[in-house]
Amino acid sequence: MNMLIVTGAVGFIGSCLTCELLKVYDGIILAVDDFSNTDKNKNLPESERIKKVDRNEFIQSPQFVKEAEFVFHIGARTDTAEFDHQLLEKLNTHYTMKVWEYCSRFAVPMIYASSAATYGMGEKSFSDDHRLIHGLKPLNPYGLSKHEFDLWALEEEEKPPHWYGLKFFNVFGPNEYHKGRMASMVMHGTNQIVNTGKIRLFRSHLSEYKDGEQLRDFIYVKDVLKVILYLYKNLPESAIYNLGTGKAQTWNQLAEAIFNALEKPVNIEYIDIPEDIRNTYQYFTEAKMDKLRQAGFRDNFASLDESVKDYVSHYLIKKVHY
Repeated sequence: MNMLIVTGAVGFIGSCLTCELLKVYDGIILAVDDFSNTDKNKNLPESERIKKVDRNEFIQSPQFVKEAEFVFHIGARTDTAEFDHQLLEKLNTHYTMKVWEYCSRFAVPMIYASSAATYGMGEKSFSDDHRLIHGLKPLNPYGLSKHEFDLWALEEEEKPPHWYGLKFFNVFGPNEYHKGRMASMVMHGTNQIVNTGKIRLFRSHLSEYKDGEQLRDFIYVKDVLKVILYLYKNLPESAIYNLGTGKAQTWNQLAEAIFNALEKPVNIEYIDIPEDIRNTYQYFTEAKMDKLRQAGFRDNFASLDESVKDYVSHYLIKKVHY
């Protein structure tokens, strides 16, 4: 059977990926997720080539993977403020182990979602060199659940014929409407500006950073999809790869890009970082992208201004999905 599998298919990145795969692939796409969230279900387009399977049914039957050409395992519990270790271990670590085992058994290539949260404060740099991964110190249970799988995958003898772990940095873009607190600042900031004329950013609680000058590697979901499709089509060397732009920018720069996209004057208010995440807040992230470039990916990433303008003007203002 001609079939691709996308887990997390009604989530943010998974639904955008499913839409792109419909354009480049003419077989069946098996969409795996928890379909009980009606808001998330709006992310998935109507298509006779999309077949839905509940995530619990999927993981209990290896037959689905046996019949697939490729597995895109994007599904996960992505709340960085989630402190239920058992839940994260179940959904992020153990679930991914099972998908990996199926792909190894039936020789099916796979991509799985890791995270830049595995880097913690970046004490060991933001390099995806496998020799450095054991020394990483995630700051929260979410990052730890992803890190534990990365370590397991590197040590596992039985592997899929081709496999790619992608450490997503700060991804933003359409179809994140359902994410609530965990949605990007581009979405929250746009809503704040439209409703109040200003945007609220976290002030700095470290003396070496001015308010709003904390740095993150922001990447547009459309660029993420370019990388995923490149790996799927070209099958370079199996590895864990960073997926950011390689260029850290400040929250102030992001806010200015949103104001520019909305053609509004810049008006920023700084607020305290909530106490439940203050001690685990990353002040700097920047992906080292050398390995992906060496694997043959040559496309440029959109600038922050370009990607924010596209997202705001074509999706957020019009309230449309990908």
